[in-house]
Amino acid sequence: MTRQGHEQLSEELRRLKAVERPAISAAIGRAREHGDISENAEYDAAKEKQAMIEARIRQVEDRLARAEIVDTSGQAPDVVRFGTTVVLEDLDTGDEVTYRIVGEDEADVARGLLSVSSPVARALIGKRVEDQVRVVVPKGKREYEVREIRFES
Repeated sequence: MTRQGHEQLSEELRRLKAVERPAISAAIGRAREHGDISENAEYDAAKEKQAMIEARIRQVEDRLARAEIVDTSGQAPDVVRFGTTVVLEDLDTGDEVTYRIVGEDEADVARGLLSVSSPVARALIGKRVEDQVRVVVPKGKREYEVREIRFES
């Protein structure tokens, strides 16, 4: 995981514990005040949300505990590897796309953050500028050429 990804997960954990957990606890308390909880939809919904929050807290704590932060500073951007930003040209359309190879928890394709375990990232690892790569994606086969590799701070 990148340092930025670790910081984002840490912030999410802080928010879940300091904001979400107390808020849902208060909602459960308010729902209990309405009387019989056996037929109280508000109470049931709050308890369900509490279970989801607690599950997410456990998941984030586990990921942070097992995380290995990869420091990419000082590495030459000569090949695509974890943490690099890569500019690709789609050889069929001529369009350029830019992706940063990140950990699974950080991935967000809409923001250009590609999971290291995704088919595109796996195909790109180890490639150099001007190398071509063919990838099978949900939309079919794509052929890319690596145009640029860089590390972003």
